[in-house]
Amino acid sequence: GAVSYWLSRRITKPLLRMETVTRQFAAGDFSSRVPTLEIPEFDRLGHSFNRMADDLEGVEQRRRELVGDLTHELRTPLTVVKGYLEGLADGAIAPEPQPYNRLVKEPQRLQRQVNDLQELSQLESGYLSIDAQAVAIAPLVTQISDRFSDQLLGSDTLQITTNLPPNLPLAWGDPARIEQIIVNLLSNALRHTAAGEVNIRAYTQSEQGQQFLWIAVSDTGSGIAPEDIPHVFERVWRADRSRASHSGGSGVGLAICRRLVMLQGGQIKASSRLNKGSTFSFSLPTQPVV
Repeated sequence: GAVSYWLSRRITKPLLRMETVTRQFAAGDFSSRVPTLEIPEFDRLGHSFNRMADDLEGVEQRRRELVGDLTHELRTPLTVVKGYLEGLADGAIAPEPQPYNRLVKEPQRLQRQVNDLQELSQLESGYLSIDAQAVAIAPLVTQISDRFSDQLLGSDTLQITTNLPPNLPLAWGDPARIEQIIVNLLSNALRHTAAGEVNIRAYTQSEQGQQFLWIAVSDTGSGIAPEDIPHVFERVWRADRSRASHSGGSGVGLAICRRLVMLQGGQIKASSRLNKGSTFSFSLPTQPVV
């Protein structure tokens, strides 16, 4: 009987510890962890439980940050609209075209943010389909470059250049989504480059016996600090939050790009030097991904 009691206590004690930690998790406390246990099987179970706890704590932290960032992003245009409407109502602002034009732009920015978040949600939940096919990248890049260059006519300080080698292989992906990625990266580069050059180049590279076509968008803009590089593809994240309200972006464009690239079997990466410029590159397979 004594031996049976000792064995039962030895088995139930670690289980009771796990139960206590689980109750703390249910109460919203994600800081508790299972200590090292004497029984090897239970100790491995405890390590697995702690890894799950770390993941849950990270998810909860990102959720809080996302809610806070979204609140800030949505509050800014609403505050601007409210201020203009109150000024027009009490006569502090003259009813001229300029304030009305600003009132139109703020809801448009708000709608763009909501649309981007909805698209990102569809991407992450798998509701957005990819119509993959063979795509000629050079004509697509040239078309996009010409479209943006027309908007820069008359600018002597900023230009868009391309470097597209002849005989590039066809990429395998969705043409509309590839265009969306390039437009997003190019818009980002132009937004953070006051003067200099934005270059789009394409090249091939073999990885693990498979050939990929890479597209890189480089700029000579403000650049990104090294500690911020790992976060650039996160949702509603900006390196310079003080400019978030005036940058014109929704904060989820790069997150959308990452999801679109991953769904097409490629990868995306970023490199940058502060005050020197940034390069965002993504790859696409040159043949269907099995």
